[in-house]
Amino acid sequence: MSEAAPKTVRRGRPPKVRDGAGPAPVETRESILDAAEDLFSKHGFYGVTIREVAREAGVDTALVHYYFGAKRGLFDAVFLRRAEIWNNERVAAIDRYAREAGTAMTVEGLLEAFLRPPFEWSLKGGPGWKHYAALVAQTNAQPVFGGEIMARYFDPAIRRLIELLRRVLPEARDEDLYWAWHNLSGALTLTLGETGRLDRLSGGLCRSGDLDTAGDYMVRFAAAGFRAVCGGRGAA
Repeated sequence: MSEAAPKTVRRGRPPKVRDGAGPAPVETRESILDAAEDLFSKHGFYGVTIREVAREAGVDTALVHYYFGAKRGLFDAVFLRRAEIWNNERVAAIDRYAREAGTAMTVEGLLEAFLRPPFEWSLKGGPGWKHYAALVAQTNAQPVFGGEIMARYFDPAIRRLIELLRRVLPEARDEDLYWAWHNLSGALTLTLGETGRLDRLSGGLCRSGDLDTAGDYMVRFAAAGFRAVCGGRGAA
């Protein structure tokens, strides 16, 4: 996973907004989103208040409500902002790979194309993308509304991946493909969350922040898993 990610504009945490010569409305909205993203990624949806977000962003709470309404509206806006980038790039990558590879398309090739954008953004996109990856990992395991949010923002891209995987593994049953994705989804979000669990388990032999290595392992591991449960070859 060595392709460089496109450059972002003002990703990560911006300077706090202060009274006086404040920033433009777009910058204020982004400042609120950045502050909320940081706090949600650390404390979860239920552990953060609108007042705390406003204080972190350096704005009045009324301004947060003005832009986003209730806390759930703010959370959804945080989620959508980067999900659009992830998903647009992932779908574009697998479509491009499918066109270029044609009948030589492989499970490894599809997975590498699909997984590269989130790994590259986490590697090179700045602290905001680290916060977002941690937030996605939390939400994917959230039993109350996590499944609904993940479905709303990520399912269209995942369905496109599964559609292309059917071409490589034509004998696969749909339930096998969905179970295989389910297992990959958990590994992907946990890995991008960079929890440090792997570091401690391996005694420092492996580092959860080594996303280049993690991405390479994930492609190989997931491709073997898809073939094992789907009963197909589809090898590189």
